[in-house]
Amino acid sequence: VQLQASGGGLVQAGGSLRLSCVASGRRFSSYDMGWFRQKPGTLDRDVVAAIRSSGSGTAYASAVKGRFTISRDNAKNTIYLQMNSLKLEDTGVYYCAADIGDGRANSVGYWGQGTQVTVSS
Repeated sequence: VQLQASGGGLVQAGGSLRLSCVASGRRFSSYDMGWFRQKPGTLDRDVVAAIRSSGSGTAYASAVKGRFTISRDNAKNTIYLQMNSLKLEDTGVYYCAADIGDGRANSVGYWGQGTQVTVSS
């Protein structure tokens, strides 16, 4: 599967952004999906939100819970990340991922290219 993320940009603290990730391939609806974040100056990619293949279950990192919402539209082969009340520490490169296993970066099956999110004061 190939993943194409978009929607990143520069936003002031307290603002909102919506990321999208379109997948190619016929197995999209069978994959658990997620968004990962790589903060500046680090090599680690940490999961911020995940969603089950059916869309029935979601999970969030504690740092974003209540502010971010992950969703998916299997008919459009697309997942979304609605990010509200953005904070400076949300700055980073956001990666869409498919077949995310246990949610750790080294168990991800497929990565999209990153999209930069920069939150300014």
